Amino acid sequence: MTSKQSPIHSGYGAVTTAAEVLEGCDLSNTTAIVTGGHSGLGLETTRALTKAGARVVVAARDVDDARAKTSGISNVEIERLDLSDLTSVRDFAQRFLASDRHVDILIGSAGIMACPETRVGAGWESQFAINHLGHYALVNLLWPALKGRARVVVVSSAGHHQSGIRWNDVQFTQGYDKWLAYGQSKTANALFAVHLDRLGQHEGVRAFSLHPGKILTPLQRHLAQDEMIAAGWLDVNGHLADPTFKTTQQGAATQVWAATAPQLNGMGGLYCEDCEIASLDANEPPSFAGVRPYAADPDQAERLWALSAQLTGIDAFERK
Repeated sequence: MTSKQSPIHSGYGAVTTAAEVLEGCDLSNTTAIVTGGHSGLGLETTRALTKAGARVVVAARDVDDARAKTSGISNVEIERLDLSDLTSVRDFAQRFLASDRHVDILIGSAGIMACPETRVGAGWESQFAINHLGHYALVNLLWPALKGRARVVVVSSAGHHQSGIRWNDVQFTQGYDKWLAYGQSKTANALFAVHLDRLGQHEGVRAFSLHPGKILTPLQRHLAQDEMIAAGWLDVNGHLADPTFKTTQQGAATQVWAATAPQLNGMGGLYCEDCEIASLDANEPPSFAGVRPYAADPDQAERLWALSAQLTGIDAFERK
């Protein structure tokens, strides 16, 4: 396996905000799609992109909630998208393609974490389905609007250090572990970007994945306070106790950087963190910094793509 995972000394860092990344950047005439663009890091991403002049399509399962949370932001349109439902993904893609617009930026920010065991679609484990398969299907169905020149950014996580792809039991039919399932889904996000970049770069489409950092957002909605206290995230009064946590503005910075930075022109298929290309981490035990080799492996990325195509019946690159 080979990888170009090596820092480029971007000049930014862990405390950089999305606004700082886009300072002086003119995104007029730019169309971006942000899944979950009304909540947590997605909302901060929407704010930053629109402030720089972009038109942002916020793809949300609950359109009323999305409208309420983005009501003070100009240059936003809301469209329904349920990543757990392939029919909803198809409908979203069809509506967008009918508008005859090009997608310059697509950011897959929506996701779930450490939820109780849930089955969606054809019995799929929900974290793998929503975090990975829904975004896989979305990008493939929107491919006609991406071709030409676009960046696709998938929000992964350092949580991928918890698990590679469980090739013998991807759907956790032999026993469910919410953190291993989350870790697998985040590895899938990283591998998806690796293979999408390989397939898409000849059409001007580059892809990146990233770890946004630790941030308190609605992503933790399935975690009990006691669990977060035990993890050292919160103190006994429920206040933030871990000084390495970022603000939402800092947490959104890396996805905005990956989507827009001129420093990344001509590059792709890379995992980023702290507004920088991350290094490979093959240490044992995992450090939860950098990217695990299995999440940057082009062979595993190709294997995951084939599995995703098989499960969803969708592949924009299928040979006719």
